[in-house]
Amino acid sequence: MATQSPFSFLEDVFQKFPLPTPPAWAVDEAHRKCVLMLNHVLMQEPQAMQRLVRQSGRVILAQWRSFTFRLLITPAGLLDLATEDATPDLTLVLTEESPLALAGCLMQGEKPPVRIEGDVQLAAEVNWMADNLRWDVEEDLSRIVGDAPSHMLMEAGRKITGALRDFLGKRAGDKSASDASTGNTP
Repeated sequence: MATQSPFSFLEDVFQKFPLPTPPAWAVDEAHRKCVLMLNHVLMQEPQAMQRLVRQSGRVILAQWRSFTFRLLITPAGLLDLATEDATPDLTLVLTEESPLALAGCLMQGEKPPVRIEGDVQLAAEVNWMADNLRWDVEEDLSRIVGDAPSHMLMEAGRKITGALRDFLGKRAGDKSASDASTGNTP
């Protein structure tokens, strides 16, 4: 008999109740912080910036549920916020509706399911970046707290992430075992 996850009630809550709409100023500020973070990662990889220079002026629209995020590729090979009325050259829609399932997918190190519409070359560049760019958190953290504490914090983070990954993997295994025993298919 498969055991049910202690977090399954959260899945029901997320399905029955829509996420609250944050105020416009909070959304704008979150978008600006995301752009800063993305540009920080891009600046650590010159090849990524060179790839984006070729796509200068193009607009990418990322969407999940009712949340949207428009990015403009700058001539420097970095990103900026695009205006709300900018026509996207590439649209990326996360098709996974459940926040928990989406978090589980990301924790497993997998790409979430995405519907892609628009420019094929731009989509290929975005895919290359998703496959090859990684934020070196330990390096940035070491600039603040030093090498040894940074390494210890990251090691603790890796252990926590591993435990969560194992838990989510078991949860997914329990769900598929439960579905198989009841004849349900995911």
